[in-house]
Amino acid sequence: MDQFVPPEGVTASGDSALQTQTLESVASAVNYHRWLTALAQPHLGDSPLELGSGLGDYAQTWLDQGLPSITVTEVDASRLAVLSARFADDPRVTVSSIDVFRPPSGRHSAYVAFNVLEHIDADVEALRAAHTLVRPGGAVVMFVPAFEFAMSRFDRSVGHVRRYTTTTLTQAFTSAGLEDVHATYVNMPGLAAWFVGMRLLRMTPGEGPLLSVWDRAVVPLARRWEKTHRAPFGQSVFAVGRVPVG
Repeated sequence: MDQFVPPEGVTASGDSALQTQTLESVASAVNYHRWLTALAQPHLGDSPLELGSGLGDYAQTWLDQGLPSITVTEVDASRLAVLSARFADDPRVTVSSIDVFRPPSGRHSAYVAFNVLEHIDADVEALRAAHTLVRPGGAVVMFVPAFEFAMSRFDRSVGHVRRYTTTTLTQAFTSAGLEDVHATYVNMPGLAAWFVGMRLLRMTPGEGPLLSVWDRAVVPLARRWEKTHRAPFGQSVFAVGRVPVG
């Protein structure tokens, strides 16, 4: 099995162990995980590149749903090793580690990242990498935390440098030269829960009865409502743009 290492000088910001713990917790929230993967699935095309793939849970779900191929990436060495082992025998998956400020030329159908862009100081430059990574007309799909007033100790511990609104994320996309940008809020009830639990009570996300009840009782209701209504606010922002044709 090939051993992959991050490019020299490229590192992940924030507490790596806490990031991995959080990824494991989100994966255990089955309904929430299904919601997020379903948001991106229509925009992936046939060969997307996922920036910051974590433990590979989103990629695995998309593959299970019939995605022909995907490139998964990480700059954290421990999670890169997990990805390498997890997908070692899957010919549909390319495991890599890229520097978004010096991106390799590619012809990917989409450039997707879930809860990654908020870790990057130069977020516009990270988005601009799509012009090199993605073929003309391909999608750029981002999912990020919403609203600066919800910035918590946990956010800072895991390396978040900002939270977004639909307006600020749209501005970042357009500043990066992307077109046809649509941004929406996701998970209305989650914003209040995050503000109280993480900002006021200074909690840390994790598995447990509270997460299980929330995932079973609240998430399906929020998902059904937001499928037919445009949420005026939410815990996160989901945005899709396009690399210009020509």
